[in-house]
Amino acid sequence: MNLVFFGTPEFAVKILDEILKTPHKVVGVVTVPDKERGRGLKITESEVKRFALENGLRVLQPVSLNDPIFIKELRSLNGDLFVVVAYRILPKEVFEMPKNGSFNLHASLLPKYRGAAPIQWAIINGENETGVSTFRLEQKVDTGNIIIQKKIAIEPMDDFATLHDKLIDIGREAVIETIESIEKGEYKLLKQDDKIATPAPKISKEIMRINWTKSSTEVHNLVRGLSPYPAAYFDYEGKVFKVFKTENIPLYISEPFKIYQSKEELIIGCEKGAVSILEIQAEGRKRMPIEEFLRGFRFIQN
Repeated sequence: MNLVFFGTPEFAVKILDEILKTPHKVVGVVTVPDKERGRGLKITESEVKRFALENGLRVLQPVSLNDPIFIKELRSLNGDLFVVVAYRILPKEVFEMPKNGSFNLHASLLPKYRGAAPIQWAIINGENETGVSTFRLEQKVDTGNIIIQKKIAIEPMDDFATLHDKLIDIGREAVIETIESIEKGEYKLLKQDDKIATPAPKISKEIMRINWTKSSTEVHNLVRGLSPYPAAYFDYEGKVFKVFKTENIPLYISEPFKIYQSKEELIIGCEKGAVSILEIQAEGRKRMPIEEFLRGFRFIQN
């Protein structure tokens, strides 16, 4: 089949790379426009664009997905199927264009964790398992009928980075199996149950801020879910401290934000229990193991 691929970040690159190993032809890649970033306003490309150009693929970068010029160009590709991985919301005119329709890969077991940050929220909420889902696109975000789901355990020490990589592995399998099943016409659609749907909203700065009045388990899971990026943080003496790794000490008797410091250990109390900080980054400094950090910094509390 002729495929058109829609995607932006590294997660999508890994899936596109797997598709290129199949007999199917990728006739076009749609990604976001280049952006100006940093103090020097340097023009940067999406990871998907860089990979596509390196592999000689045609790239489209519409500002608006409803632009008539883009629609005409997209239609001229004569794609049989559109594959969407970590991209924007497609208008109906776009996702209904190919004869075999369009499907999306989502990094959760839908209808759980619909939204922009499913991997992060699965960890933050203390889930024991997650997975990936491929589903037919509909106008409401992440609500289409499911084609394939694959599950994976969330291990106690998994963070966003490790779980992200594990989901890429099963995501590759799910996308290839979905393409093949659509080509053969051998698949069944499973309707999502909206009653058990849960949200996975974009991670905001307020969500990233550690609330020490929560339990140590909740704080530990927040750190895991946001590590290494964008990272949970707390404020102390007007400076921001990012936390990348913690150990949960649920039976520790303490009080919220009570700090216990030695030469090798930093423990911060929560409403229930405490967490031992294992990796931290002070504002304006590099990320460090706690032993190295404590050689040059001391928290002072009355």
